[in-house]
Amino acid sequence: MAENTLTITDNRTSKTYTVPVENGTIRAMDLRQIKTGPEDFGLMTYDPAFLNTASCQSSITFIDGDKGILRYRGYPIEVLAEHCTFLEVAYLLLFGELPTEKELKQWVYDITHHTMLHETTKKFMEGFRYSAHPMSMFVSTIAALSSVYPEAKQVHDPANRMHQIVRLIGKVPSIAAMSYRHNVGFPYVYPDNDLSYTENFMNMLWKMVEPKYVAQPAIARALDILFILHADHEQNCSTNAMRSVGSSQTDPYLAVASAASALAGPLHGGANEEVLKMLDEIGSKEKVWEYMKKVKDGHGKLMGFGHRIYKNYDPRAKIIKWSAEQVFEVTGRNPKLEIALELERIALQDDYFVKRKLYPNVDFYSGIMYQAMGFRPEMFTVLFAIPRTAGWLSQWQELIADPEQKIARPRQIYTGHDVREFVPIEKRSAVTV
Repeated sequence: MAENTLTITDNRTSKTYTVPVENGTIRAMDLRQIKTGPEDFGLMTYDPAFLNTASCQSSITFIDGDKGILRYRGYPIEVLAEHCTFLEVAYLLLFGELPTEKELKQWVYDITHHTMLHETTKKFMEGFRYSAHPMSMFVSTIAALSSVYPEAKQVHDPANRMHQIVRLIGKVPSIAAMSYRHNVGFPYVYPDNDLSYTENFMNMLWKMVEPKYVAQPAIARALDILFILHADHEQNCSTNAMRSVGSSQTDPYLAVASAASALAGPLHGGANEEVLKMLDEIGSKEKVWEYMKKVKDGHGKLMGFGHRIYKNYDPRAKIIKWSAEQVFEVTGRNPKLEIALELERIALQDDYFVKRKLYPNVDFYSGIMYQAMGFRPEMFTVLFAIPRTAGWLSQWQELIADPEQKIARPRQIYTGHDVREFVPIEKRSAVTV
């Protein structure tokens, strides 16, 4: 047992403390016993952006960033991408096991029959400006569903919880498609229950006057793979938001809206759009060396390379690169791909980038692929949010069932003034900005 402990000597007091080590961690609350005196609050850790803090225990997603490994419930991401549909993977994330044929059939039926939105939701969507960003519409409409389903507040009722989960997974593609159609000025398209999850999404996006929308199989499968790759990614910014907001026991619609708000930022879900902007700035394969030199000289950023977690090749990027080739056989080769391939080739050979472990991440090829499939750049983050909803809800479900979880309330280190004397307004000095 001795080897599973950590001995700490406080040089301020010469006292020694022994704390248990479990799963490579110590409990932060165990540090509170380390005090300089009775009035001392106790030792805390300071960790901006949670770079080395575990806020929960989870059995959903495993990542080994040094080795480039990503697994859902123990299954390697590349195996799931090759053999499964997105709804199979969503089932796995939520229930912990892959479904049987019977279970999958029922699951697909349940999701499919919750894709329709109440007509008042359509009226709500119509209230946005014609130029509103699809992600803003997506976030706001998800939050508005909280008023449509007030029973969702009963978060400790497992059956009710699952009902809301099914509703959300079913309705997010419909909301996403409506946000797109509103943005381009087209009438909304109702769901078609004869189509698969991704085919139906494509139908609601792109159907025009044809009696029945027929999805291109290679595009539908590629979108399914992209949804699988984006379904969950451990405790990232948006998942942390989902858990933090969910810890107050608010309903899942408001929690998902909060998570989607975090995803909307350019450092998170908007990163693949930034990659396209970079490729447009470079312009051609011949100008890649010049751009890379600018980056090395500190005059630009290499978007889509490097990751907070992965210090190796992002396993999702490899799958997307392969899947992109299948898409380009149907759509024709995106000219941006040649620039991207040259960027990758140089980055993987140049010592400057190799030493910094700047490997392509999931955002590097996904934007090019989405664009080739016919998606506009402003839809990219919404496309991310659709599958990630399943991951957010899996994490939320785990949070609600975890007896150790309480309402999130981080500590702070106060660096402001000590107590001050009040100054009447006529004696105050102007603030210098």
